[in-house]
Amino acid sequence: MGAMTAATGLESVLAEAGLRVDAREFLRLVADAARRIAPMHGSPSDYFTEEQRKVLTDVGLDLRDAQEGELDPRARSVAAAAAFAETSYSVSEAAQLLGVDASRIRHRLKDGKLLGWKDHGWRLPAWQFTEHGTLPGLDVVLRSIPDDQPQLVVAAFMNTPQADLELNGKPVSPRAWLLAHGDPQRVADLIATLGTAA
Repeated sequence: MGAMTAATGLESVLAEAGLRVDAREFLRLVADAARRIAPMHGSPSDYFTEEQRKVLTDVGLDLRDAQEGELDPRARSVAAAAAFAETSYSVSEAAQLLGVDASRIRHRLKDGKLLGWKDHGWRLPAWQFTEHGTLPGLDVVLRSIPDDQPQLVVAAFMNTPQADLELNGKPVSPRAWLLAHGDPQRVADLIATLGTAA
């Protein structure tokens, strides 16, 4: 009974978040993501000499082991990776959305005209699509994404309001900016700085 209630609760949370997945499949995605996240290491202090530990603790760093009841720091990353994978499209889903053959999607991926990653087949982040096509100006934006930036970071950027992009006096996300037919070069200039020191 408890497991059934937990599954029903999870499905309710997933539905509220707009995720198209049942609880069992989502948990499989979470387990897959957890396996890809680096395993927990020993004590943080194990990586430093005694002298380095003293200097680091003197400036306020906490090198103690995780305490009982503390959230595993990997949990948020695992949940985000699983949710990101679920909200992304397969090649066939993207092909259906765009009204093209699956081979055209693979060509666009190869040519850098769509963004995706391989995970038991290609996955394409949903932020780059609209109801009937691709985001206006997508090609300009994709050319400016730094190669070293993870897909999850790019997706977070594209869906987070940016102070440099305003519509009606309010900051909007790069995705909303492009949907409103804002200049894609402004988004490209911003995204090109991902991963650089502010």
